[in-house]
Amino acid sequence: MELRVRNVNDALPAVLGLLQQAGSSRDSRNGPVTLFDGPVMTIYEEPRERVLFNSARDANPFFHLMESLWMLAGRDDVKFVQQFVKRMKTFSDDGKTLHGAYGKRWISWFGHDQLAWAIEQLRADPLTRRVVVSMWDGSVDPLKASAGGKDVPCNTQLMFKTAIDGRLDMTLINRSNDIIWGAYGANAVHFSYLHEFVATAAGLPVGRMFQFSNDFHAYHNTLDPLLTKGVMDEMGHNPYATGEVEPFPLMSTPMERWREDLSVFMDVGPTPGLRDPFFRRVAIPMWVAHEAYKASDGPERFAHAREALINCKATDWRRAAEEWLDRREAASADSE
Repeated sequence: MELRVRNVNDALPAVLGLLQQAGSSRDSRNGPVTLFDGPVMTIYEEPRERVLFNSARDANPFFHLMESLWMLAGRDDVKFVQQFVKRMKTFSDDGKTLHGAYGKRWISWFGHDQLAWAIEQLRADPLTRRVVVSMWDGSVDPLKASAGGKDVPCNTQLMFKTAIDGRLDMTLINRSNDIIWGAYGANAVHFSYLHEFVATAAGLPVGRMFQFSNDFHAYHNTLDPLLTKGVMDEMGHNPYATGEVEPFPLMSTPMERWREDLSVFMDVGPTPGLRDPFFRRVAIPMWVAHEAYKASDGPERFAHAREALINCKATDWRRAAEEWLDRREAASADSE
């Protein structure tokens, strides 16, 4: 099945509607699922429009943004991502690292920086058809899977190709894709940022993102509550399409300088002296806002977090963060 959408906000309700019509139920390692009988290809025409605004899905914008940077930094430590979602430790076999961390696979796992190589190849020949980035390690991952490892890569391979219109397309291959938490949650953010990073560094415009999911499913214990909350009611709700929000460029400085800023940001957090506007105007305000939210259990945390978000110049991330805070403030008020 092929689904062609503008962005993730169109994809989620459309696929869940199709799943209800054509999906089949079966058991899985993690409980009952409803799935499509065959692979599904999602084609994003505007992958940079990556922020999901569906209130029933309630995606965590702070986590999705920071985990994307964690990946681009080539990290595999639990400590960093656990600042934004405490339960990340439950996916680790040793409590310290994540075996299947995609960024580690991109940057150092195979003994060389696959992203730097991909960018070099595309700079030398934008029409090359040989740019493949691997995430599945055939020498280790089958054994890890057989031994019941908690974190085996679901996304296995990336391919880049310059399209007829001169934009850089990216194809993502996934062996087993959770529609709600994976494909149209975290993956839409992580991999579109990777796509933008490679395209920008190679001097090419960002093209389409093709997301191939060999097994495309939703877990009943996730799907049923979302349907009850009205996840389908927001069909057509797309702030990008109405011009209410827009993406902020990931990289406005040379790749080497951007990576230096990323390294400092990951090690130190919000700090003066970062040169790329993305860090100064997006990543730092989002980090500060999340820290303000975590600083206390009192109602003042919401106001403090919103004050920090005023400095966030990415209108999509700022709006998603504000709405995420609004939902928690409302829930907090209802519980009193």
